[in-house]
Amino acid sequence: MRYAATLAALALAGCAAKPAPAPAAASAKPLPAGLDPSRDPGFPSSYVARPQPPVALVGATVLTGTGAEIVAGTVLVRDGRIEAVGAALPVPAGYAAIDARGRWVTPGVIDAHSHLGVYAHPGVPAHDDGNELTDPNTAQVWAEHSVWPQDPGFDTAREAGVTAMQILPGSGNLFGGRSVTLKNVPSDTVQGMKFPGAPYGLKMACGENPKRVYGAKGRAPSTRMGNVAGYRAAWINAADYARKWDKWRADGGKGDPPKRDLQLDTLAGVLKGEILIHNHCYRADEMAIMIDVAREFGYKITAFHHATEAYKIAPLLAREGICVATWANWWGYKMEVYDAIEENAAMIERAGGCAVIHSDDGILIQHLNQEAAVALSAGRRAGIRISEGEAVKWFTANPAKMLGIADKTGSIEPGKAADLVLWSADPFSIYALADRVWIDGAMVYDRKDPAYRRHSDFLLGQPGQELPR
Repeated sequence: MRYAATLAALALAGCAAKPAPAPAAASAKPLPAGLDPSRDPGFPSSYVARPQPPVALVGATVLTGTGAEIVAGTVLVRDGRIEAVGAALPVPAGYAAIDARGRWVTPGVIDAHSHLGVYAHPGVPAHDDGNELTDPNTAQVWAEHSVWPQDPGFDTAREAGVTAMQILPGSGNLFGGRSVTLKNVPSDTVQGMKFPGAPYGLKMACGENPKRVYGAKGRAPSTRMGNVAGYRAAWINAADYARKWDKWRADGGKGDPPKRDLQLDTLAGVLKGEILIHNHCYRADEMAIMIDVAREFGYKITAFHHATEAYKIAPLLAREGICVATWANWWGYKMEVYDAIEENAAMIERAGGCAVIHSDDGILIQHLNQEAAVALSAGRRAGIRISEGEAVKWFTANPAKMLGIADKTGSIEPGKAADLVLWSADPFSIYALADRVWIDGAMVYDRKDPAYRRHSDFLLGQPGQELPR
């Protein structure tokens, strides 16, 4: 009995020693509109897909964007989505059949690096809205607030098969601001073009541009080491800002909250994994340094843009899962581009990386398929064997991946958006033209129908704008 009593006493003492559970922290009271970054809905898309009857593209060579090439293939489209794709599929009743024999079908072209709308046509100072060159860190600006939807470049890009694109700020600053992903549809507002659900990106720049711009103003950064110091200082401020907001919420909203800062909102969004990093960077050594900075502060680089020396560190970029958005043969226009080679994309592909062909130009965006052909041919001449089925990913599936929209578009797979191009010839041919273009199953361009040829008053008097006779 004495033993049992002792055990009971110990048990009671043990229970008494346990601390009482802490009361749950009270939820923070809602702040006035616009003051709480966690409640910021952003600027929502108002894009609405147009309903269309079901369509079948029959008899084409289909490059699916998954690596497959289907000869005499059929693509079935219903309710704006890919219903099925395969060889000699039967066409269900009620589908409008399009004879695509002798032609090619690919996913819609996606440009991962464009400045359409922020450097709109015609190129006059009034349209120079891509670089906020007032401070090395302008992470607070958003490209969508500069996009002019009437830019005729959107129309010419659509006529070349471009169905989506990322619009970026320029590269004059260490942090240029937020990018926006658009569907290439005619619209009176940028919200009517915004790709629903696409994550924001943050444009960063290393190398010559920021140090040249601000060195010329007699302020930092004026060197590459000044660039890196600027990145690190900004990330320290962002991490501290995020910590203060987290603490205020954990304390149940007691006391005054931190003051909202639009610049730090964007940087903190990167640290939380909500905003993707798109880093303008040419040289291999600088890309490696940027990876070190990302590791220091715990964020991930989604893509290096231009990246003409990526081939030098291709295995590193593949291991890090960083896409490379580049050209085939832009070379020599400044010192950091002198080691550019045409085999760059092919060498990234061979290393198991994510190669992307981008434009950065209002003319090249009309020829991304042919720019990819140049890079493909250069790789083959160097002994790197890559099929067209794989290379088509460079301007379809891979840019979709790097923009965070690969679950929605970029390949011809059941359930994905019917963003498609019907080409007059092999898209890797210099003679290939986009015959028809669809976005979400709605035809947005037909080369044989004059009604789809949009002619802007803003291009009057410029060569090449005459109507066909």
